[in-house]
Amino acid sequence: MTERDGLFAGTDPFKIAGRWLGEAKDSEPNDPNAIALATVDSDGMPNVRMVLLKEIESDAFVFYTNYESAKAVELDSAGKAAFVMHWKSLRRQIRVRGTITRESGPQADEYYASRSLKSRLGAWASKQSQPLSSRSALMAEVAKVTAKLGTNPPRPPFWGGYRLVPTEIEFWADGAFRLHDRFQWRRDHEDSAWDVQRLNP
Repeated sequence: MTERDGLFAGTDPFKIAGRWLGEAKDSEPNDPNAIALATVDSDGMPNVRMVLLKEIESDAFVFYTNYESAKAVELDSAGKAAFVMHWKSLRRQIRVRGTITRESGPQADEYYASRSLKSRLGAWASKQSQPLSSRSALMAEVAKVTAKLGTNPPRPPFWGGYRLVPTEIEFWADGAFRLHDRFQWRRDHEDSAWDVQRLNP
């Protein structure tokens, strides 16, 4: 693996991912932590949407959502998911696949408390993924929960995090003439050692 230096240097894929995200924060105009999260429904139909990655841990990637949303139903049912994080400014991307578990403890409480008050109240008001008659109906619900919960609302019991523990991570960087650089990290189980190999573009 003597070729795996520069952008791809390191023995810990989570640290490489964190380094790339840190560089993207200096160059991406909006939401450098945005990921396209892919799930599958009970019929095997795939689904994808943009969410914000909130933490890269030593062994996992963490994001948050409404547990009653379509994505949460699919995450809980399949127990697996994938995402891609792409930065046009850096001409790089990271692809991740792995297993999913909920993060509904103190860590979720802490992140929820760090959000703006309007975002915290919005989490209570929105019945995510369900039909909505109008925007005014949504704003009326926001006003209702604001009057009820005040300026320090607790985390809703139907809102929290997910932790994706990967069995596969791929780092991709743009190359001249579409001869891109790709390095894939794979392991059979989350406790297994990583196998790293270069892939054809």
